[in-house]
Amino acid sequence: MSDIDDVWAEALKEQKGVELSDEPKKAEFEDFSQSEKKPVTPEEQAKLDAIMDIPVTITMEVGRSQITIRNLLQLNQGSVVELDRVAGEPLDVLVNGTLIAHGEVVVVNDKFGIRLTDVISQIERIKKLK
Repeated sequence: MSDIDDVWAEALKEQKGVELSDEPKKAEFEDFSQSEKKPVTPEEQAKLDAIMDIPVTITMEVGRSQITIRNLLQLNQGSVVELDRVAGEPLDVLVNGTLIAHGEVVVVNDKFGIRLTDVISQIERIKKLK
């Protein structure tokens, strides 16, 4: 790691008060295959297995901007497009176009990732649909 990376790592460590490592933490998900309320029937398990393999598109959105077609056609290499977000503001995490969380960009082993900072509750997502 370079000196700049060390400075950032220390700053993040102070801000978050957590230990930093080179390996990201894996998200822990509830195991839906075993329900504590009542046993899962084979039919229910088959339905659950069928939907678990449905692919979804997850998108991290840095920001948006509206420009005219005239300005769009004038864009070239080196052009800068101003976005509607302030630097440091959390990114939006969308699944199939629906906002599900907010997060921050992280770099681990030269690859970009996102650390979820706020997950939108199901109730809030339903309210946005109305």
